[in-house]
Amino acid sequence: MGSDRNISLSAALGYKGDGPFLTYILHRIGGSALFIFFTIYILSLLGAESMHTLMGNWVFQVVFLVFGLFHAINGLRITILDLWPKLIEHYRAAINIEWAAYILVVAFALFIVLRNAFGG
Repeated sequence: MGSDRNISLSAALGYKGDGPFLTYILHRIGGSALFIFFTIYILSLLGAESMHTLMGNWVFQVVFLVFGLFHAINGLRITILDLWPKLIEHYRAAINIEWAAYILVVAFALFIVLRNAFGG
C-alpha cells in the first residue's frame, strides 16, 4: 500500500537536497552518459562511420568527459565510504573533497580536449 502524499510538482522541483542530492542526480546522469558513450563506441568499432565521426566531435567529447569524470570520481567517493563505514559521518566533507578533485581533473581534461580541438 502506498502512502497518500499530495506533493505538487512545484514542491518536488523546489526540493533543496543540497550536495548529496545533487551528487545522486549527477551520478545517475553520468552513468547514463557512459552507457550511451560505450554504445556509440561499440558501434564505431563495428564500422559505423557516422558513430566514428561523432566520437571525433569535440562537443561530444566535452559532454561525455564532464559527465564520465563526475561518475568516476563520485563512484570512487562512494567506494571509499563503503569500504570504511566510520567515514560516513564525514560524508559532507567527502562530497566537498570530491568536488574539489572533480574541478581540478575536469579543468585539466577540458584544457587538453579544447586545446586539441582548436589546433593547439
